[in-house]
Amino acid sequence: MKIYAVGIGPGDRNYMAPYAEKIISECEVIIGYTAYLKLIPDLVTGKEVIDTGMKGETARCELAFQETKLGKKVAVVSSGDAGIYGMASLLMEMTENETDIEIEVVPGITACVAAASLLGAPLANDFAVVSLSDLLTSWQTIEKRLEAAGLGDFVVCLYNPGSKTRKNSLRQACEILLKHKNPQTCCGYVRNALRNNRQYQLCSLQELSDISVDMLTTAIVGNSDTKQIHNKLVTTRGYRLQRKKLS
Repeated sequence: MKIYAVGIGPGDRNYMAPYAEKIISECEVIIGYTAYLKLIPDLVTGKEVIDTGMKGETARCELAFQETKLGKKVAVVSSGDAGIYGMASLLMEMTENETDIEIEVVPGITACVAAASLLGAPLANDFAVVSLSDLLTSWQTIEKRLEAAGLGDFVVCLYNPGSKTRKNSLRQACEILLKHKNPQTCCGYVRNALRNNRQYQLCSLQELSDISVDMLTTAIVGNSDTKQIHNKLVTTRGYRLQRKKLS
């Protein structure tokens, strides 16, 4: 028996992997977070759809096991990539006592890649991804990871930078990074990356700390080699350029 952990990408059908679309079309049961299922209404029409709200991740997995054991073909969907802050790891963790069930991960475009494509090419060299949500990871641990990323001069992608209950997470993260990065470090932030209502802007690290953000926002903090070129964020890799300007 098999359960598919499917990443549906950022939400726009143009950026969903063809294999992900194929698997969803073949599955009888589609399980997911309510808001994510609303991104693919035509793909789930006529299927058995099981949705839960925020914090219903464990229940979704249990339901997936139940439906699979009934002989149904099941997909559990995540936005972005199912293996990056998605459902794949929890499904696999819960199969420790389910030796007859296999989990196949179907990848999708994750938020940092989607956001980076709109901002330019900020992820061209080593980068770190840190979620600022302390729902499952303590803020003390998040602080240590930000310190390490700043000290290592990584480009840093910040997921879940703010919410209704976390108004100061991004400011606190920027304060930590400012210990190791120049206040004028090139940054950018994107809301609803690669969706129809996308919004994005370049800024400095100093300015980023004052930006109002939510769970639909991804912020990218550059490294010491990141620069702004024609209103795009570009992290250079150290190539020796010898091009002559065309007359």
